[in-house]
Amino acid sequence: MKNKLILPIIVAVLISCKTDKTEENMQEEEKTENVFLTEWKGEYNGVPAFDKMELSQLKPAIQKAMENHLEEIDRIANLESEPTFENTIVAMEKAGKDLDRVFTYYGIYSSNISSEEFREIQQELAPEISNYRSQISQNEKLFQRIKSVYDKSQEEKLSPQQQRVIELVYKNFEMDGANLNEEDKKRYAEIEKQLSELYTQFSSNVLADEEGYVTFFSEEEAEGLPESYLKSAKVAAKENGGEKMYAVTNTRSSMDPFLTYADNRELRKEVWQKYYARGNNGDEYDNNKIIKKILKLRDERVALMGYENYAQWRLQDRMAKNPENAIDLMMKVWPAALARVEEEVSEMETLAKNEGENITIEPWDYRYYMEKVRQEKYDLDSEEVKQYLELNNLRKAIFYVAGELFNYEFNPVAEGSVPVFHEDVKVWEVKDKDSGELVGLWYLDPYARKGKRSGAWATTYRSRTALNGNQPVLASNNSNFVEPAAGEPTLVSWDDAETFFHEFGHALHFLSADVKYPTLNGGVRDYTEFQSQLLERWLSTDVVINKFLKHYKTGEPMPAELVAKIKKASTFNQGFATTEYLASALMDMKFHTTDPAEITDIQEFEKKQLDALGMPKELPMRHRSTQFGHVFSGEGYATGYYGYLWADVLTSDAAEAFAEAPGGFYDKETAHKLKRFLFAPRNAVDPAEAYRQFRGRDANIDALMRDRGFPVK
Repeated sequence: MKNKLILPIIVAVLISCKTDKTEENMQEEEKTENVFLTEWKGEYNGVPAFDKMELSQLKPAIQKAMENHLEEIDRIANLESEPTFENTIVAMEKAGKDLDRVFTYYGIYSSNISSEEFREIQQELAPEISNYRSQISQNEKLFQRIKSVYDKSQEEKLSPQQQRVIELVYKNFEMDGANLNEEDKKRYAEIEKQLSELYTQFSSNVLADEEGYVTFFSEEEAEGLPESYLKSAKVAAKENGGEKMYAVTNTRSSMDPFLTYADNRELRKEVWQKYYARGNNGDEYDNNKIIKKILKLRDERVALMGYENYAQWRLQDRMAKNPENAIDLMMKVWPAALARVEEEVSEMETLAKNEGENITIEPWDYRYYMEKVRQEKYDLDSEEVKQYLELNNLRKAIFYVAGELFNYEFNPVAEGSVPVFHEDVKVWEVKDKDSGELVGLWYLDPYARKGKRSGAWATTYRSRTALNGNQPVLASNNSNFVEPAAGEPTLVSWDDAETFFHEFGHALHFLSADVKYPTLNGGVRDYTEFQSQLLERWLSTDVVINKFLKHYKTGEPMPAELVAKIKKASTFNQGFATTEYLASALMDMKFHTTDPAEITDIQEFEKKQLDALGMPKELPMRHRSTQFGHVFSGEGYATGYYGYLWADVLTSDAAEAFAEAPGGFYDKETAHKLKRFLFAPRNAVDPAEAYRQFRGRDANIDALMRDRGFPVK
């Protein structure tokens, strides 16, 4: 209390007032309390109050939390005592807890339950968030304290995790322009603010085009489509006002199976064009001009720090280190991928001709005829495979793998005991099988819906660090499976099943963290995909196939003949898969190693670069520029999309370590090394060194080429 000299009678009155407060008043106070700023309550050291979210409270909560964090930062920056690791770095690591909580809710609104109202708030907040970040990264007093601790650490080393933290923190500030003069810092902050607004606008435009385009079709036009797809398409049509029709929504999960099975070629073309035209329709949601602005601003920003291009600046703290190394890896694989596409197209056109269709394969034909070739060449029907890939069984499979490799067990929490933001979301407890110690919670949000961004991803609502008391991890997986009609099972493709395992790999990475400081829970972009890509390999292990890939009606395990066909066809379609991905990754590099002044037209530049690379006309890049959210809705993957391939080199090499082990993919010693060296350290150890600790050597590209059925030199 500010005034401690209070007369006893006044104190008595105050106590009386407090005691006499009615339950109604207390409830009223609870209503006015901002849920986003409130510390998490309940079991598991507290969980997000997803059931009490009110969008109207979000903006003021973020503004207040940013204000609080800046006050904490200012106190650290203005300390009169000599800078030390404890009073500077540790103090920074402990700051901003309420902002972390608020951004958890913000992420849910952004990714899982977006709306026009939220997107307006997001647009308004973007420059404010950018300004807040600039106030930290450009705080001269703070940086000088960090620099002092860093300089001392170069002479007298700290403990390994302390040393890693100070080097990462110092590097982040340096890359964010902390060494610039005042005038350049001001311009840097202005650029950051403009970019944040453009990123938000870009992603909002893509989402608008995904929500705004639907292709309706009749029963007469449904030839070739499997019954399971049609049931979902009927539900989609009803939700979009198309009674007695079917509908393809403008998302990958809806588009992909349609292009694979629909016999109607004109309808396939229409669906394909709508999907790949997202952000490129010449209307209010067009992203071409936004991309040009982003490229120009990114280039100007890094030029302030003396870099030749954005890619050079971005990759210095990645495994690749520079764009030349990243491009070199991609170009080692590119020719083999192109050669395989040529073979695949030839096979498809021959098959079409034999069926009496004298056509040239177009992009909207590739998946359709590819599936026909798969059935003819390997007698493998993707729709037959799906009957054994039921979502609940796949979930049990990933739990089994986590138990065998990481010693985790998963048990569902009681319905309603942990708040969720949508009825689709389910929650499980994660515990160590031997000790019973709680590791964390795992949330699953499986289905596509309006307001949810497309694709699949993993995130954490709370990470574990020793500095914060090793609280239970709150990890989440999010998918966009098409929700089946009532009473029907969720059957997915083999590719979707692999993606499910992939994203669960990220969750295991979060759950396995054994680090002291929050900064070490971050990741290196061309390394963090490695752990999740590796987990995909367990889908095709014999034990998973025999135990969990069961027919959704009969419960019978997948027949040995079908398993043999799947394994035999494992390198099928690698031309398409590798080329569409690499085209996007190479374009990412082209955009960020070219002077933006030379890019006058985005579509023309894209076409010119792809032509120069020899891009086959029969397929598009996986993400056309105007919908390339990895690269243009933020900076996480900008010049980093190549990272999936870099990580895949590690993945293929590490998979061979398991294949060569006495116990195969369930070898206990190799699994122990996997968790100890590759999952638990997160970013506490340099990725290259971590991999050497696991494998005993660096990875090489040969295993990757073998995996894809490409020639090994």
